[in-house]
Amino acid sequence: MTDEQYMRQALQEAQQAYDTGEVPVGAIVVMQNRIIGRGHNQVELLTDSTAHAEIIALTAAFNYLGAKYLPEATLYVTVEPCLMCAGALHWSKISRIVWGTDDEKNGHRKHTGSHNPFHPKTTLTSGILGNECAALMKDFFKARR
Repeated sequence: MTDEQYMRQALQEAQQAYDTGEVPVGAIVVMQNRIIGRGHNQVELLTDSTAHAEIIALTAAFNYLGAKYLPEATLYVTVEPCLMCAGALHWSKISRIVWGTDDEKNGHRKHTGSHNPFHPKTTLTSGILGNECAALMKDFFKARR
């Protein structure tokens, strides 16, 4: 599968968040062409500010593998990870992170600037289905104003 196809899976997760009134962020973890973890924001449902899509997808992947590191996996997430999620991704030693749309307000780069908060071996790709990922976020917040 391609990055776009995997990002569509993350978008499906984001849509689930949207449908339940959560900020629409979705994530999947892929290893050896297999999805081993899925997640979408559940902050409101769980009353837990750490229940971000990335954290939930990482936990599912760790549980699936019975391991605490993901050096051969890729995370696909619809929105640039926040600083908290960047820290969790650093400690996971994930190989690659792919995100759809940038988050100028809450993304990790707002706080880290040019400093890379991820593991030194992690590669980054952004902008995959960026317009679709951004549109879902804009629709969500527009509906709540």
